[in-house]
Amino acid sequence: MIAAVQRVLNADVKIDGKVYSSIGKGLLVLLGIKKGDTENEADYIAKKLTDLRIFNDENEKMNLSIKDIQGEIMLISQFTLCADTKKSGNRPSFSDAEDPERAEFLYEKTKSELINLYSPEKIKCGVFAAMMEISLVNSGPVTILIEKSFNE
Repeated sequence: MIAAVQRVLNADVKIDGKVYSSIGKGLLVLLGIKKGDTENEADYIAKKLTDLRIFNDENEKMNLSIKDIQGEIMLISQFTLCADTKKSGNRPSFSDAEDPERAEFLYEKTKSELINLYSPEKIKCGVFAAMMEISLVNSGPVTILIEKSFNE
């Protein structure tokens, strides 16, 4: 499982040109689910997201978590994070991406775990497998990649 985590001032997701959900200060998380990922990876990613200290404290050091600042999290599924570009040619392979049914289950598991660890009101999402337009204002910019596989 791989998560591209962006510290944002705000973000929104549009579906069919209409705002589906939005957040203020917090984390925009693009989540890619790979073949072989399990509920263990979903739990790990959710815990890491709620505890990750990437917000500035009073001394301008990245020392505060999303919980410390009472920020929001927007979770978006993004299978393209699983792209393999190592082979010759210029077209990425998505053979490492999990099958949609299993990926949706693990996406929902990650969302549920975020709600359990943090707050239902603070977790916003897109729609699994929908064509979405994401707008954000990256703060910093700060972008962190979290990758975990218990199968390796």
